[in-house]
Amino acid sequence: MKFNWGTGIVIAIVAFMSFILFLVITMSTDNTYSYDLVTEKYYEQELGFQDEINAEKNAFELKERVLIKRTNEGLKIAFPKEFSPEEIKGKVFLYRPSNKQLDFEIPISISNTYLLVPEKRLLDGRWNITIAFKYNNKEYLIKKEIEY
Repeated sequence: MKFNWGTGIVIAIVAFMSFILFLVITMSTDNTYSYDLVTEKYYEQELGFQDEINAEKNAFELKERVLIKRTNEGLKIAFPKEFSPEEIKGKVFLYRPSNKQLDFEIPISISNTYLLVPEKRLLDGRWNITIAFKYNNKEYLIKKEIEY
């Protein structure tokens, strides 16, 4: 059989297509290339997205903002002084993007106008904090990225 330009081009195209097909099959079946979603129930959370938008808008329209500040004791989350602390109900969720095992949630049950997250629970690095609370049947949501 005579090897010419046409045969060489066909062999090169078939080799390239085989290589690409090999990569696609390897990436889709190998467990080392498996990545977790940001949350386990991603699609359920997507359904409540408009409620989140409304709650974030409510938080943005507050006269006095919720302040998140690092102190010697830990992370201090100060709610507006006009709010009665006993009527604030909700939760604070701290999400560590680099390690799922460090994520934790704290219910908001306070007698002062602030909540203190203990220093020992927070490692240095990036944290995403979500504060979801209800006051006078109005929902508020604050999402921030903090460096600790």
